[in-house]
Amino acid sequence: MEELVTLGATVSELKFALDTFYFLISGALVMWMAAGFAMLEAGLVRSKNTTEILTKNVCLYSIACIMYLVVGYNIMYVDNAEGGWLPSFASLIGAQASDADHALESDFFFQVVFVATAMSIVSGAVAERMKLWAFLIFSVVMTGVIYPVEGYWTWGGGFLSEAGFVDFAGSGIVHMAGAAAAISGVLLLGARKGKYGPNGQVNPIPGSNLPMATLGMFILWMGWFGFNGGSQLLVSDAENASAVAKIFVNTNSAAAFGAVSALVVCKMVWGKADLTMILNGALAGLVAITADPLSPSLPLAGVIGMVAGGLVVFSIVMFDRIKIDDPVGAISVHGVAGLFGLMLVPLSNADATILGQLYGATVIFAWVFGASFVVWYLLKVTMGIRVSEEEEYNGMDASDCGIDAYPEFVSLKSAS
Repeated sequence: MEELVTLGATVSELKFALDTFYFLISGALVMWMAAGFAMLEAGLVRSKNTTEILTKNVCLYSIACIMYLVVGYNIMYVDNAEGGWLPSFASLIGAQASDADHALESDFFFQVVFVATAMSIVSGAVAERMKLWAFLIFSVVMTGVIYPVEGYWTWGGGFLSEAGFVDFAGSGIVHMAGAAAAISGVLLLGARKGKYGPNGQVNPIPGSNLPMATLGMFILWMGWFGFNGGSQLLVSDAENASAVAKIFVNTNSAAAFGAVSALVVCKMVWGKADLTMILNGALAGLVAITADPLSPSLPLAGVIGMVAGGLVVFSIVMFDRIKIDDPVGAISVHGVAGLFGLMLVPLSNADATILGQLYGATVIFAWVFGASFVVWYLLKVTMGIRVSEEEEYNGMDASDCGIDAYPEFVSLKSAS
């Protein structure tokens, strides 16, 4: 009998260790998405703004880690009332529960990299004309308060978790929330100079480094396996291990179908294969399947990615037509595709309803957009959020960082 008890304790310890390790590895993959966002955005902005956008991505990740450690995790998870709307603001992390199936620190690490992902979405949408320090101050509020509050309402056991709202890995909680914060800033910020002409004319502003942008997309694609797969939370038994395998395949299929769909749409509409649209098509497929990468069959996951990949092309064009300038297409990829993914969950998940999904999406968008708009507006009327016309013309690398990303190119251009 004693040997059986010892064996049972050993098996429990092994399961604890395996699930903790899986959490940490998944979190590391999601952390690597920070590099993906940095490369994607650096490739899609002009060379004169490359150092500044890289600086934003390094600093926003660091700020997210600090604010979620000091404030955000408390708001989102610690000692909150079930079904409530007001967080408890309890003390940091707390003691490890005796019946926990993984180390609490691994859960914190996995959650904090999600916060950084939401904030990374904002940086691309406001690129090339927002003041660096205004952006960083907003990052403090977004990662410390705005995101954790809606995170408590959903994953933290708040009222949305009891309202029939299903969002497995964060199509709405992370991606649409980031897009909501982004669009509120873009509306107050305005478009880049020269982007829109008279009579509805849209002037393309090409990115400086498409190989870098493509690398960024593939890094994000890889990181998404941790994003979605890690959200299963367990891998130490046959049922959960099989679920993780299906999540990986569905995630990969949605991205692949999204990229090909965007390719076909571009060919049919413009007769060309637009690489930037293809990149965003793959990402849109990933965002859409994130709402529920487990329940759909393998063919349905492909269909979700395929529709999202085509939808994002038309969404990007639509935002340009209404003069909402988004240099990297972040609002379309993460907002439109995120909402699309949420609304398709009831097709394969009996726990979700159309009304429940719509209610949850509306609450998340309204909270994040409204709170973000207030913060952006306060920054605008105090320190300002937009650089001067001269700084925008010369590039933000010179005004904010004093370091050129491509100094040889700049020197050659000056000499000529």
